[in-house]
Amino acid sequence: MFFEILLLVFLGLLIGIITGLTPGIHVNLVAATLLAISPFLLKHLEPLSLAAFIIALSITHSFLDTIPSIYLGVPENENALSVLPGQKMLLHGEGYQAVKITILGTYTGMIIAICLIPLFILVANKIYPILKPFLVYLLIGIIAYMILKEEQKFWSFLLFILSGTLGIIVFSIPTLKEPLFPLLSGLFGLSGLMISYFENTKIPEQTIDDTIEIKPKELVKAVFGSSIGVFIIQFFPGLGPAQGAVIASQVVKNMRDRIYLALVGAQGTMSVVFSLVTFYTLGKAKDGSIVTISKLLKIDFSSFLLLITVMLFAGSIAIFLVLFFAKIFSNLISKINYKLLIISIICFIFLMCVFLNGLIGMIVLITAASIGLIAPLKGIARNHAMGCLILPVIFYLIL
Repeated sequence: MFFEILLLVFLGLLIGIITGLTPGIHVNLVAATLLAISPFLLKHLEPLSLAAFIIALSITHSFLDTIPSIYLGVPENENALSVLPGQKMLLHGEGYQAVKITILGTYTGMIIAICLIPLFILVANKIYPILKPFLVYLLIGIIAYMILKEEQKFWSFLLFILSGTLGIIVFSIPTLKEPLFPLLSGLFGLSGLMISYFENTKIPEQTIDDTIEIKPKELVKAVFGSSIGVFIIQFFPGLGPAQGAVIASQVVKNMRDRIYLALVGAQGTMSVVFSLVTFYTLGKAKDGSIVTISKLLKIDFSSFLLLITVMLFAGSIAIFLVLFFAKIFSNLISKINYKLLIISIICFIFLMCVFLNGLIGMIVLITAASIGLIAPLKGIARNHAMGCLILPVIFYLIL
């Protein structure tokens, strides 16, 4: 069985590279496909081996999807908020540096999350039942604080409400198979690409060196903020890493772009770790990959430890994979006609929307992009557009 698990872990690494580097292909899509064919697979493979495959895939994906987010501006749910800081560094020839800082946060976040598992289990069993009735008010308070601290309160509030209303509508459409893709690609990806196109943006030659330009103190701030954010989102149905990054950003003060990239990176892997812990402790599966695992087997303590070990193993290998592909992207990005690249990416996003969701997906994409333009045009923080996910959760909890 050991060699079967090892083989499937390496297969998960391989598939994670493909899903991570390909915009629009989310790990949940692979997990859902695996679940559909699981009756056949379980005739030849152990359920624990398939679970190890999913974990290796999820961790590798959370590392590798940093690259299209920074170099191409096409975000996943986990790193939608990293698009702007990453692209700003890309435009200064620091795309490779942005990737290194993000994956430093990603790997450090994974290690810290594993260390915090006993504390999380204690909180889940003892403190969560007491705080549960008040969590929705905490979320509303955080959103109110985010808006009130902005200079342009009206536009911040409008962006939150418009994106939130769109989110409520989108999640109520039963025919949308992948609602997050047009929603987030429009709000954070397409809107930014349109601005870059009309600003006549040119990508300078990228610097590739071995230094990491973030201080240990800043990394500690990023991981601390991520820990707070990821603890909170585990107890809210529907909240994920991107919303956790919004919450964490309110905890960490004086946060420059480099800290923000490390914070968003940490959120991704911490969420994978704690999603597994939440399922093991509370029996709640929060994301698609953990839902698939929950359908395959009942996790006991030994299988839980094995899956945590797989996370650590896959993450340790994924670091080198990210650096390898980031160097390739850094060498190529400045040699490509950026306007042509933007048009190609926009066409790809539209095609993926049509493929995944048909005409309704295209309508959602265009609407989301129109709303997403408010932030750059009015000079307000893009994180208010995460209302597309936060407001539906608030409504769900209240109603």
